[in-house]
Amino acid sequence: MDDATTPNGPAAPADPHPTEAELAVLDGGPATGLRLRVAGRPPILQVTRPCAAEPGPGGGTFGVAEVYVYRRDWGVKRAPLRYGYDPGSP
Repeated sequence: MDDATTPNGPAAPADPHPTEAELAVLDGGPATGLRLRVAGRPPILQVTRPCAAEPGPGGGTFGVAEVYVYRRDWGVKRAPLRYGYDPGSP
């Protein structure tokens, strides 16, 4: 796959401080503009939003959430890192 979320060419050097949190921003989708801190430069972020649910069969309670996937833009090398919305996932 050759897009902005897939690294091309030689692998980027390893982050010298993989546990140090960096600023990131989400671009597109329902969480666009959300700013957060990430450690280790993860390639994918999963964002969830709770949904209201009625009691299930037998009165059971279930947690339901909307799930959105954001993929790292490999062209951005320094903070704020950018994660773009992936409408095809999950």
